Amino acid sequence: PLSLDDMVQRVTNPACGAIATFSGTTRNNFEGRMVVRLEYEAYEPMALKEMQRLAQEVLAGSCGSGVRRVAFAHRLGVVPLAEASVVIAVAGEHRKEAFDACRFLIDEIKARVPIWKKEVYDDGSTWKANKEWQPGPAGNAESGGSG
Repeated sequence: PLSLDDMVQRVTNPACGAIATFSGTTRNNFEGRMVVRLEYEAYEPMALKEMQRLAQEVLAGSCGSGVRRVAFAHRLGVVPLAEASVVIAVAGEHRKEAFDACRFLIDEIKARVPIWKKEVYDDGSTWKANKEWQPGPAGNAESGGSG
């Protein structure tokens, strides 16, 4: 399992007055169907490169100049109910840029990182199309941390 505490420890910085976090967990239902678990697959080399690129964008100031550290990870394989599939921590000088960067990262992970989700229900399963997915040009990838 992923640890949000581990992500917070990675970004803790005495120059920062805020740490914003996000944890995406497996819920037990989707549109009236009972979810048993999620299963994730990825094209790992490209996923890691794209995650690295996202971290670099945030640290380069895309969400404000006060972001000092970011840490995030996405699980692959089976993720049981109530467990985290993605965790994010961002340390910033002030809360606004930390919150903005945290939101940016989850939105962009869903839009750009080649990770696919299968929802397993009590009566079947479905590979889910990510509504936020925005494939970029070939070779447009860099990434950060998968777990």
